Amino acid sequence: MRKITCFFLLLSATLTGWSQKPRNVIFILSDDHRYDFMGFTGKVPGLETPNMDRLAKEGAHFLNAFVTTALCSPSRASILTGQYAHTHTVVDNEAPSPANLILFPQYLQKQGYRTGFFGKWHMGGDNDDPRPGFDQWVSFKGQGVYYNPTLNINGKRVEYSDSTYITELLTDLSIEWLKKQPKNKPFFLYLSHKAVHAEFQPARSDKGRYNNIEIQYPPSMFLTATDSSRKFTRGKNHSSELKKYNLEDMPEWVKAQRYSWHGVDYMYHGQTDFDQFYQDYLETLLGIDASIGRVLKYLEENGLDKETMVIYMGDNGFSFGEHGLIDKRHAFEESMRVPLLARCPSLIKPGTKVKEIVLNIDIAPTILDMAGIKRPAQVEGKSFLNLIGQKKTAWRDTVFYEYYWENAFPQTPTQFAVRTSRYKFIRSHGVWDIDQLYDMQEDPYEVNNLIRSPAHQEIAKQLNVALWRWLEETKGLSIPLKPITNRKGDHRYRGTW
Repeated sequence: MRKITCFFLLLSATLTGWSQKPRNVIFILSDDHRYDFMGFTGKVPGLETPNMDRLAKEGAHFLNAFVTTALCSPSRASILTGQYAHTHTVVDNEAPSPANLILFPQYLQKQGYRTGFFGKWHMGGDNDDPRPGFDQWVSFKGQGVYYNPTLNINGKRVEYSDSTYITELLTDLSIEWLKKQPKNKPFFLYLSHKAVHAEFQPARSDKGRYNNIEIQYPPSMFLTATDSSRKFTRGKNHSSELKKYNLEDMPEWVKAQRYSWHGVDYMYHGQTDFDQFYQDYLETLLGIDASIGRVLKYLEENGLDKETMVIYMGDNGFSFGEHGLIDKRHAFEESMRVPLLARCPSLIKPGTKVKEIVLNIDIAPTILDMAGIKRPAQVEGKSFLNLIGQKKTAWRDTVFYEYYWENAFPQTPTQFAVRTSRYKFIRSHGVWDIDQLYDMQEDPYEVNNLIRSPAHQEIAKQLNVALWRWLEETKGLSIPLKPITNRKGDHRYRGTW
């Protein structure tokens, strides 16, 4: 009887994609890295990301990876809990996170994993105190700084100087921690970078590397421009790629945002230039790629690379001129779509391309699955291990999205959206403005709003019903508002509290 039981346990482990011995896992998270700014995609001619390219070549590239909220704190909370923003209630970058949230590394600890967190936490305010689920804690307050940071290391503050660069420092400390891990215990490393969050600052060795790169102005960048387009002269205008566009039904809030803090014609209230901003972003991204390369090299040199799962992801996307916008928050593709790569030679076939829709809420159950831990009841995502293994299973064909209006950035209204493999439907809540419907197959740049098209009324109705059903079924009909006393960053407010 005992032999039969062991046989079925082994069979179950094989079918679900994890071995009896839990795998080591390294999760590398970047900030504001859009899904297509990687060398191998060809989106930016001249951009070199050899280590991201390597992850895609030797592992899996998730072609349709999305976040459920394109904002730092909500997305990071969704990664750690496997829940939507309206469930974990970390709906913006300032509101405090509930004390009762269960983070997936806590389950890993109970399973015998050694766990370490290194980098940006930024979930529910500026607090950098150690959080549950991690044996090793290295973090900083809020967004942090690129040079000469002060880190909270296991509750003790340590100041760095001599032009210490945060991306390199976090990688140094992560590898030092890996060297100390016992061979008889699995480890989980969460390397959470500040880069590539604005204001972009590359490593000294990368500064100026793309002085001569040709800026790629997106097709929709100049749709609502007048003579302002004359100042964008360093790059290539792709507006000729637009087959059809509908300016009349572009939301008024989108048109107005072009001349705001998050618009190309008044970026950060005139504090920066689009072309330099673009170049600085690319050069800062190089530090993330170098970090990935150093982690892979360490694994190889210590015989850990075959069995260790390395996952790379962005916490949300970023606009670079699409619809005349910069930043994220909104429900356009460049905001809610993210890079997602995974490498584990013993599990993933080289060059695997995953076309199914994968979400940030799937990270927690996937890593738990690799540890042999059943998905907890409160987790709303699901493991994508079968998508990269030999056995395919039924998967979602729809993604839901939410973003909640912020005091500090009133230009973007509350957004609810539903996206299938073909269509995207967006509702703007709290403003008197038009809804949006896009055929992603015919209109990948989202410039031809079909919401008033007679031929598309039925699909608009279906998606609207699906959106409200999702909100109702997941208890998201009430916006979880919280009192916020910190007014830092609110550009309309000039008080001191």
